[in-house]
Amino acid sequence: MKYKVSVITPCHNSAKFISKTIESVRNQTLQDWEMIIIDDHSSDNSVEIIKLYSKKDSRIKLVQLGENSGAAVARNTAISRAQGRYIAFLDADDLWLPSKLERQIDFMRNNNLAFTYSSYYLVDKDGKMIGSFTTKENITYTSMLKTCSVGCSTAIYDFDKLGKIYMPLISKRQDYGLWLEILRRIGSTKGINEPLASYRILSDSLSSNKFKAAYYQWKIYRKVKKLNFLISTYYFLHYFKNGIFKYKTNKSET
Repeated sequence: MKYKVSVITPCHNSAKFISKTIESVRNQTLQDWEMIIIDDHSSDNSVEIIKLYSKKDSRIKLVQLGENSGAAVARNTAISRAQGRYIAFLDADDLWLPSKLERQIDFMRNNNLAFTYSSYYLVDKDGKMIGSFTTKENITYTSMLKTCSVGCSTAIYDFDKLGKIYMPLISKRQDYGLWLEILRRIGSTKGINEPLASYRILSDSLSSNKFKAAYYQWKIYRKVKKLNFLISTYYFLHYFKNGIFKYKTNKSET
């Protein structure tokens, strides 16, 4: 592999945030990485910003899609081009703490893990911290069916152990579909309780719309995992119970 880590970043009209996202990768204590940014036919000046970074840092690679194709296609395009052993995900409006890659990859190696994740902070559109999400230290395929414990911008999987695994081609929650597929193969894994990323909560994000999230959760059960109605209902009830109070936020700051 040419790089230790390939950072997978889909981008669509993220001009307000993409600079800080890129800088959070450039500021990593582990510097052996490539960042593959797939612009999903943005109509703002995202491409111009990314081009400026790619000119001064050859590790930053821009790929432009000819039409708006959605996050699954964008991420899968980046995965197909990845030259790193470790496939790490970072959305265009999220941030990594400086020690994220070094800390997490050391954790993977020390524990012989093919897939890991971490806790993360919640920030608003201005980058102000409004809460946190503390993940579970251990997850299994069954526990993930009940609730998603992995934030996309915290996830890393090992190509040497798993090969390249792609996201299902659905419009939402395709990352969750990928985590389930990985866990179906490996059974269980561990995460880091320490927050290593900041997840931006936007008014139009899936996390901010519980009803929309629930709809796509049901689609994962029925269309992607092809579970029967009764089993889907069983897991959906767990998801509903766990999902209502998923995030801890400071209400006085929102």
